[in-house]
Amino acid sequence: MLECALPDEPVEIFPGQFVEVLVKDSVNTFLRRPFSVHDVDKKKNSIHFFIKIVGDGSAKLSTLIAGDFLNVMYPLGKGFTISEKKKVLLVGGGCGMAPLLYLARTLKEKNNEVTILLGGRTEGDILEERYFEDFGKVYFTTETGCLGEKGFVTDHSILKSNNAFDRIYTCGPEPMMKAVAKYAKQHKIDCEVSLENTMACGIGACLCCVTETKEGNKCVCTEGPVFNINELSWQI
Repeated sequence: MLECALPDEPVEIFPGQFVEVLVKDSVNTFLRRPFSVHDVDKKKNSIHFFIKIVGDGSAKLSTLIAGDFLNVMYPLGKGFTISEKKKVLLVGGGCGMAPLLYLARTLKEKNNEVTILLGGRTEGDILEERYFEDFGKVYFTTETGCLGEKGFVTDHSILKSNNAFDRIYTCGPEPMMKAVAKYAKQHKIDCEVSLENTMACGIGACLCCVTETKEGNKCVCTEGPVFNINELSWQI
């Protein structure tokens, strides 16, 4: 997790928004890299990013130390709808949990009853679970059964119980989000997804993040990354 101190003037950041980071001294990283806002520390005026090392750019970011400067565009995109005094479920798959921590914090502050369901292939894919425990009840699924219940997140018994959720928020691999969206539609639950399309510019100029919606193609970086499932042209 990378913490970045912000300039003196506070800027309001909403759960689900993201940043674009310029990676210096990386011969293979020419464009900015998008990262979800993982958490916000309002007292310290800082934001946190969760960074998984997958290439030269993320490897360079992992070497930053206190006192280094980072060129960041923020806050970008449209965030989640924040419920108040509702029963809500957050579903994250692998690194898809990144935008859900700040969301969980904010929902808890708005007096929601928060349940978090995290899934992964193995226990090693379940990330940051100890932080989520501060904001709600946390459940797990792994495909191997090494942590929590065995199977996919949509196989978890909490979705087969009498828990009536008012809203579901989800982020992770697209097949997982589609399965969660299908569950939500079947049970007539409002559901929002945070898409993980490649976003090179963050301002709608490069068009590489376009997704198909019922109102035509939209840029995920400016019209999203959060969408209500009723907006998307998903076949579920």
